[in-house]
Amino acid sequence: PVVLFAGNDDEDVKSSTSSLNDNSRSRRDFIYNTIGAGLIVASGVASYSLFQSNVYTPSGMQRLPRTQFIAALGDPQASEGVIATEDTWGIWPLDPGPRGVWLRDYQKDILESNRVAPAGWTFDSNNWWLEEHGLIMEAPNFPLQEGKYLVTGGRLMTTILTIDGNRWKLDEGTLYNVTHLPCRSARYQPISSIRPRPVTMTLRIQPVPSRKDV
Repeated sequence: PVVLFAGNDDEDVKSSTSSLNDNSRSRRDFIYNTIGAGLIVASGVASYSLFQSNVYTPSGMQRLPRTQFIAALGDPQASEGVIATEDTWGIWPLDPGPRGVWLRDYQKDILESNRVAPAGWTFDSNNWWLEEHGLIMEAPNFPLQEGKYLVTGGRLMTTILTIDGNRWKLDEGTLYNVTHLPCRSARYQPISSIRPRPVTMTLRIQPVPSRKDV
């Protein structure tokens, strides 16, 4: 044990001990109150985000029965821009995560299954997608059809994305604000005679840094 106070007078020792206990209780109550306030704020933010992404539906729009995911290639700091080619903006009508195949299972679940994944999609060695944690995913559907989409990154921003011909525009925020950061993905295609294959890739996949310039 650590001796905090020492003295010859028992009353002084009792007084010091009592004062110490009072200070400890005050500090403890302050910490609990601070934590409680922080949890309330965090809960409020989470509830607002949940409302925006799962409940709020602007007039004239119809909510889909399940969440869909848009694949978009653009400046993360931009609020509008040009869709360079039709194969740079697409959509996954179903969540590609649960339907994916881990790199470690590529041989068993894809090559030995005539390139058909357990979820039923076909792997194309000339055009395949890899999620940042090492999950091979089916390709999205191209192109993204014209119209308005209610989009969110699962954080505070929920806004409307408008696709008009080869142009896109967000009513609020930037592309980064509506990007689902935990599961960003990359598209792999051959360059001349070099053909990237999952079987030759390292399994030491690192998540993409959460920076606004990525």
